[in-house]
Amino acid sequence: MVKYLKLLRVEQWVKNLFVFVPLFFSGNIMNGNLLQKSIFAFIIFSLAASSIYIINDYNDINQDKKHPQKKNRPLASGIISKKQALFILAFLIILDISLKYFGYYYFKQSIWKFCVIILFYFVMNLVYTYKLKHVAIVDVCIISIGFVLRVLAGGYITGIYISQWAILLTFVLALVLAIGKRRGELINAQISGRTRKALDGYNVQFADIALSISVTLAIVSYLMFTLTQEVQTRFGIKVFYTVIFVVFAFLRYLQQTLVYNKTESPTKIVYKDRYIQITILLWLFSFLILVYDQQFLK
Repeated sequence: MVKYLKLLRVEQWVKNLFVFVPLFFSGNIMNGNLLQKSIFAFIIFSLAASSIYIINDYNDINQDKKHPQKKNRPLASGIISKKQALFILAFLIILDISLKYFGYYYFKQSIWKFCVIILFYFVMNLVYTYKLKHVAIVDVCIISIGFVLRVLAGGYITGIYISQWAILLTFVLALVLAIGKRRGELINAQISGRTRKALDGYNVQFADIALSISVTLAIVSYLMFTLTQEVQTRFGIKVFYTVIFVVFAFLRYLQQTLVYNKTESPTKIVYKDRYIQITILLWLFSFLILVYDQQFLK
């Protein structure tokens, strides 16, 4: 069972929590109907993402066998055969399509925009897997667009409006993680002497500059988001002070990246770094207080 979960990369599903962003920031996290729709979106997106992971591992099986960490992946290590992987892939795609039809009848609403987002995500990542992941800058931008699509999917399925600042913030936040990952890969390549085509258009100096620019944009985007009239009306002017947690989290991430070179896998940082975990929890807690305090006052 564990080997199949590794094939699906279930630990990467944490990225799909971005579909809950519209629900959370709109103050509707306790709305049962909208919460069901967001959970539905999370499941659909997770199945689509796992399908892409299988295709990627299938395509990269020979390269992964030579990588010090990736050689332990189910396909590269041989604990799951190619035929088994293709069968699971077909099952996931059929299940994903079936659930979309179920969602249409269960929620009794048109979900065609949501379905278009999922289809676009799937096709974009297919092109990424076979071609664009080898094109520097384009590769990290596609990864970032994938996070924006998650937020848009959550907005379309629930009918919640998403501000331009929220979209920009999502994009640059994902860009920070993607560039940090590339930098980590560059450091490991220098140590091991192994490199790959995706890193040909990068060096550590470029990654450091791009990372600094992206972090600055992310903080400014969040700051502008908190200062918009819509957000301050909904949460109150105190929402501005939550920027403290955001700045600390980014500084901690930069420390892990530039000082300790630990960002080849951004997901592992979320799971392992206690400082970032505590900061995220404090940020979430402060937002929950602001959301429901405002609702109570009304």
